[in-house]
Formats: sequence, structure tokens, C-alpha cells
Amino acid sequence: MSDEDLPGRLARNLRTLRETRGATQVQLAKLAGVPRATWAHLESGAANPTLSVLHRVAGALQVSLEELLARPKASARHYRRDSLPVRQRGAAFLRKLLPDPLPGMEFDRLELPSQARITGVPHTPGTREYLACESGTLALVASGERFVLEAGDVVVFRGDQKHSYENPGTRTAVGYSVVLLTPSL
Repeated sequence: MSDEDLPGRLARNLRTLRETRGATQVQLAKLAGVPRATWAHLESGAANPTLSVLHRVAGALQVSLEELLARPKASARHYRRDSLPVRQRGAAFLRKLLPDPLPGMEFDRLELPSQARITGVPHTPGTREYLACESGTLALVASGERFVLEAGDVVVFRGDQKHSYENPGTRTAVGYSVVLLTPSL
């Protein structure tokens, strides 16, 4: 890490972190216990702050000193299909759509061969589930009711009840399941 680019990196990182939080220079300067002019000077790239000032600024932004001075990270990351978790349930394949878990949510791609059926697992009380059909035909049975979905259709149901998915069609069906979990008590 060369000393020459530190002030510029610090300035860019401070601006990005502040803007991401939707905060003003005044608000964060107050949180850090520094004058607003000091904060503005830091964001201009012309400052040469003490370690104490950097420590207070990092605390106000709730980041490490390393993050304040780090080179910018890539704004995107590409995940190959085979890097996402896949599990097989009967003849069906369930692939996670997101590489990172989101608290209280599950996103899966469901691939169901012709005439295949799988039983869903009831979730915690109050859970809502969304099933969207991408291609083929999917049928959802939830508490004795049957819903047939064609491409583009969506059904919303209570995910805390008995349910199953089936493909009554002649070709593989693809759908997406989004589960909004209710925290268990």
C-alpha cells in the first residue's frame, strides 16, 4: 500500500460510506466528535488526520480502520451455476438462487420433471410462501386446495401448512419458491 494514494482512498471511502448510510457530513462529524470542517477536509483528500481522528471516524461509521483505508472492492461478484447449493428431493432439484443467506427469507429454483411430485416442509407459523412458475406447468396443493400454475403465474399461500408441488405436464417444469419466514419464538 503506497502512502501516495492513502488520502484519496480515505476520501473516496469516507464519501461512499457516508452516502451509503444516507448521512450528512454534519451528522457523522457530530457522531465522531470532530468539527464538520475536519470531516469535509477528510472527504476532500487534503487532510492528514491523526490516528485518534481516524479511530473516531471509523467508530462513527461502524467500520474498521482497515476498511477506511482499503482499496475499493469490486462492486459485483459473479457466481457460477455450479457454485450455488443444489439439493435433490425425490426427482426434483432445488437450487439456491442467492449465494448468501438473507435472514428470514429463502429463495429456491425448483426443477420438477414431468409427472413428479414432492412434499413441501411446513415452516414456522405465520410464514408466507410464494410460488412462481417460470416454464411448464406446476400444481400446488395446500391444505386440500389445488392451484395449477402456467408460465408467469404466481400463487401466495401460508407456508406453515401441509403442501406439495407436482408437475402434471409432459415436460420439465421450472418454478421459483420465495419463503418469508416468521421467527420462531
